[in-house]
Formats: sequence, structure tokens, C-alpha cells
Amino acid sequence: MGGFKKFLIRGNLVELAVAFVVGAAFASLVKDFATAFIAPLISLLGGKPDYTRLAVTIDGTRFPYGVFLTSAIAFIMTALIVYFIVVLPTTRLIERLDRHKEVTERECPQCLSDIPVKARRCRYCTVEVVPATEAPAT
Repeated sequence: MGGFKKFLIRGNLVELAVAFVVGAAFASLVKDFATAFIAPLISLLGGKPDYTRLAVTIDGTRFPYGVFLTSAIAFIMTALIVYFIVVLPTTRLIERLDRHKEVTERECPQCLSDIPVKARRCRYCTVEVVPATEAPAT
């Protein structure tokens, strides 16, 4: 039982559980945003995107492809909302915050691995390099 307790309390599992709960809440938030704001805007432009009644029948078996089509449209809308309202602004914010951050690594001219700025030799290919602090500006 002790090993099982350790497994349950281990940091990665707890972080995963928290991420799952927050992700589910965020998914609900995005869905509600799409329902409250995006769907009415689309309805103004071209009608409500509800194709759940679309189906094809083959040999007496009904294939309701409209359900999938409606879900696909909802997925695309959700992905666009997440990208333009969350990912893009967050990426720009991180770039602004890191703009004045001091560079600690550079690329080895021989093997293209990341090495410390002050290194005199690459730790991977062992080629001698001039430290970036002594290199002439180009």
C-alpha cells in the first residue's frame, strides 16, 4: 500500500490531475464563449451552423454524418478561439518579457549544439571556439 500511496502523491500525477481539471474547465469556458459570441456572429453572416439532421441511408442503415460535421465545425471554432485569444497573446507576452533577457548559450559553429557563451571548447564535438565575449562583432 505504501508504494501505491507514493504513486498517487507523486508530483507528476498531481500536476496531471490539476491540468486535467483546469483543462476541462477551460474547455467548458471556450465552448460557452463560442456559443454566446461566435455562433451568433456566424449566424448573422450565414445562418446557424447546425447540420445534425444531415444523414445518408445505405441498405436501411442511417449514417448521420451531420453530427460529425457539426462537431468538426465546433472544433475548428474552438481551436481558432484558443489560438487567437490565448496562444497568440501569451506568445507575444513571453517574447516581450524575454526580450531583455541575457543570452547564456550560443550555437557551436562545428556541430551546431548549444554551448555556454563563455565556453572555449564545445562539450560535444570538442572543437575549440572563441568565447562570444571575446569574438569580434560582425
